[in-house]
Amino acid sequence: MRSKIANQAKKLIDKNKLYILIASIIILGMLPVIIREDYTRSIMIKILLYVMLASSLNIINGYTGQFNIGHAGLYAIGSYTAGILVTTFGWSFWILLPVSGMVTAIFGFLISIPTRKLAGIYLALVTLGFSEIIRLICLNWTELTGGPMGIKNIPRPIFFGATIKEPIQFYYIILVLAIVTILLMYRAIHSRIGRAWISIREDQTASRFLGVNINRLKSTNFAFGAFFAGVAGCFSAYYYQFISSDMFTLDEGFNILAMVIIGGQGTLIGPIIGSVIVNMITEVFRFVSEYRLITYAVLIIIMMWVRPQGLAGASDSVFATKRRKRSRRARLHRRRLTE
Repeated sequence: MRSKIANQAKKLIDKNKLYILIASIIILGMLPVIIREDYTRSIMIKILLYVMLASSLNIINGYTGQFNIGHAGLYAIGSYTAGILVTTFGWSFWILLPVSGMVTAIFGFLISIPTRKLAGIYLALVTLGFSEIIRLICLNWTELTGGPMGIKNIPRPIFFGATIKEPIQFYYIILVLAIVTILLMYRAIHSRIGRAWISIREDQTASRFLGVNINRLKSTNFAFGAFFAGVAGCFSAYYYQFISSDMFTLDEGFNILAMVIIGGQGTLIGPIIGSVIVNMITEVFRFVSEYRLITYAVLIIIMMWVRPQGLAGASDSVFATKRRKRSRRARLHRRRLTE
């Protein structure tokens, strides 16, 4: 009965997908007009920023099955690229958005080359090390990055002669960036290359026999996800007007990873749900912020046990299917032992 209702709901959503998208955009556009408190608007900006970061990680982890947990390093590259170029050469925010993304994409492509043959925990360790190396470079290269003091006094963006400084203005910028990110990812996933990414996730051996260039597509996928992390980093630098290496610690990488796992890997809406939930947990438990990561860990453990495909994941997704297969094998094994 429950599965029948779920299937009917899914068909209804698929049938009215365009109308739901338009209604969602209208509601998101009206929110900062209805909600006038700057503090609440800042939370909404933060959620949309992490929607971009979680979505960019999800395109790597969820669609090719790579296990990147060093996304904070890519985020740092985008932020420092924007911060260094604007404070040194006075580059415009609108130019630095794609530039930061491209620089980060290049780094993502380069880190993917020696890790093409790695998977699982081995790839996770390499990406973790990469993230920490980037953070330490930002911390110690004082002449370029400001060292422990970071980069301060980043100027506000200027749009047609007007300085953007109000939270509502930054909200609409990050809203447009988040919508463009989701739409581009949707187009990529439903293209030929996106289907190839999914085939790699499902079965690399079968994909290779079908003529899929696994190494090239893995690198392309990593660079694609890194690009949007760089764009998010650029926005973050201008929004906070300050960059420091302690903004990109391993905690930040696990924070982004938690959003993807909780929301649902391999789904477009999963990172959105995960970003909302994790950021709301952060705000609710701000008075015990030192225990925040424990809360995330417990939530992830519960999700992996109860619903490994995440809140938005389909019951027939690859993540849920693998768990069912393991459970079935365990039951068969126990039955043989009792016979």
